[in-house]
Amino acid sequence: MKFHATLITASVIALSLAACAPKAEETPAPAVEAVAAPAIVAFTESADVKPFMIGQFQAAALRDGGLSVPNDNKTLAINKTKPEVDAVLTANGLATDPIDLSLEPMIVRTTDKVFLFDTGAGKLFGPTVGKLPATMAAAAIDPASITDIFISHAHGDHVGGLVTDTGALAFPNAAIHISANEWAAMQANKDMAAIVTLITPKVASFEAGADVVPGVKAVDIKGHTPGHSGYLITSGDQSLLYIGDMAHHSVISVQQPDWTIAFDGDAPTAQASRKETIAAAAASGQRIYAPHFPFPGLGKFTAKDGGYVWTAE
Repeated sequence: MKFHATLITASVIALSLAACAPKAEETPAPAVEAVAAPAIVAFTESADVKPFMIGQFQAAALRDGGLSVPNDNKTLAINKTKPEVDAVLTANGLATDPIDLSLEPMIVRTTDKVFLFDTGAGKLFGPTVGKLPATMAAAAIDPASITDIFISHAHGDHVGGLVTDTGALAFPNAAIHISANEWAAMQANKDMAAIVTLITPKVASFEAGADVVPGVKAVDIKGHTPGHSGYLITSGDQSLLYIGDMAHHSVISVQQPDWTIAFDGDAPTAQASRKETIAAAAASGQRIYAPHFPFPGLGKFTAKDGGYVWTAE
């Protein structure tokens, strides 16, 4: 027993000495360098391309052209008189006849996607519009690079550009996002049959108010068409609301939202949506993109004298 005790004692001492002995310096693990997010390429500015940012996203207004309508109360302010419309236009320093509307789809680049919001008129509305392909070509934007298209509604000046002059897909690699109600209405429209046939394999319909893809949420803005949708684009703590045809004219539609426009399918509902959207956006300071307002269609609604005005950036 004494021999074993001696061995045990010696072992304990050896372990104690080992514990007290200075340790060899450990080689520190190599530092892991943070990998920076890839830079998002900005768009080149020109007379027809106006770049801007939404948080970290690169965006731009793309000119498709413009439309003019007579000031005859048959298109805008159809429940009013010409002198009433003249007074509003004159007070804002605008000519009274004709009434001009712009048309500018919007493009957005994220780290790995390229979004296009509406596609312009193509060949459906005559020579003053349909310039989106030329605008994109001049800015070196490849139509094949578009990954997602977001359609606000199926009127020709917003979907005509889905098809090329030769009857092919203008954006062959893009998923086409459109609300389920709007897609059903578009399919039922015989005038849209050729476009519907071509784009059907690419269509990804969604329910009103859906989170369509990361960074893009549909906003149900009722009244203009059966499934009209705006889109809220968000990057970090910044956002932009694409309003589609919630409002057409930067003065008449904003300062007189109850004045009816012939294009609204359900005028009372559209008027209520206009008033609600404008008031909410003004109260929150929401940044707005309006594709029919004067180019580049970027700005905010601002409260003034008991009503609202458009304040362009």
